[in-house]
Amino acid sequence: MTIRETIEEMEAKTLSPYATLSQNSRGRQYPEAQCDIRPLFQRDRDRILHCKAFRRLKNKTQVFLDPQGDHYRTRLSHTLEVSQNARTIAKALRMNEDLVEAIALGHDLGHTPFGHCGELVLNQLCPTGFVHSEQSVRIVEKLEKDGRGLNLTWEVRDGIRNHQTDTTPATPEGKIVRLSDKIAYVSSDIDDAIRANLLSEDDIPIEIRKTLGFNVNDRLNRLIHDVIMNSMDSPDIAMSDEVYQAMQDLRHFLFDNVYRNPVAKGEEVKAKRMIAQLYEYYMEHIEDLPEKYRKMIDEEGESPERIICDYISGMTDQFACMKFSEFFVPVSWQLREY
Repeated sequence: MTIRETIEEMEAKTLSPYATLSQNSRGRQYPEAQCDIRPLFQRDRDRILHCKAFRRLKNKTQVFLDPQGDHYRTRLSHTLEVSQNARTIAKALRMNEDLVEAIALGHDLGHTPFGHCGELVLNQLCPTGFVHSEQSVRIVEKLEKDGRGLNLTWEVRDGIRNHQTDTTPATPEGKIVRLSDKIAYVSSDIDDAIRANLLSEDDIPIEIRKTLGFNVNDRLNRLIHDVIMNSMDSPDIAMSDEVYQAMQDLRHFLFDNVYRNPVAKGEEVKAKRMIAQLYEYYMEHIEDLPEKYRKMIDEEGESPERIICDYISGMTDQFACMKFSEFFVPVSWQLREY
């Protein structure tokens, strides 16, 4: 018996009857030999962790564009916080930790530079639309590894695709990540906003604080405990009505006071224009796309609009600014004397 088979046997004996077992996976997009050490979902986690799209998250906006401070979240630190929340819940419920970690680490791979404002612009410009969760799946299915993708399991791709509020993952592990994502950002975005002096604890409505807690740590603890207590020995993953409503109220508070705050988001107008101009530039200058992207248009029949979205959405904030400067900002002219 291989190490992998021993681990799979242990999963079957110790995990919840509602957990998704590695040995019961629907399999990969393309068949391949199994690892002798790692079960399928653990291997998926490792593939995501080592891919280029994951590394680029460190230089992509979470809430604050290019924040001048070492302690503000980026898209990468948000992803790690989602993963930690999800693993805590999964361990308590005896769900598959490898599966929740793989989904959590991959859920935002398709996010654009400059956060949701970049996503909004590409969604408006691209004829087929643009949604970061679908782009995350496209990355792992096609764009990584020079067009080969990561060949992840069906369960991981389903969890990545369906991590947003208006969709439903097929596995309880996917549902854990979907809630963990909300828990992470309502906690961390408040923390960052307080650090940025955009608001104080006392600005949060008292009814929300009475339900969820009077500081960031207490709220995080309350939200995670509520998911665990309301999902124990159940096929579903859920919060109590009271806590879920308080979390939704806190989200609405964030939208009104942080996500739409002109002080915090004032630079987004520039970011949106930058993304739009880059899109228009590449539509007129396909030849300036990297060769691997041009090949997808010329040899695979992909639409230029789709491929340009692939390229721009993969950019970090800094790289997008660099390309914009290259195309639209004049450089100093120097007379060369011979």
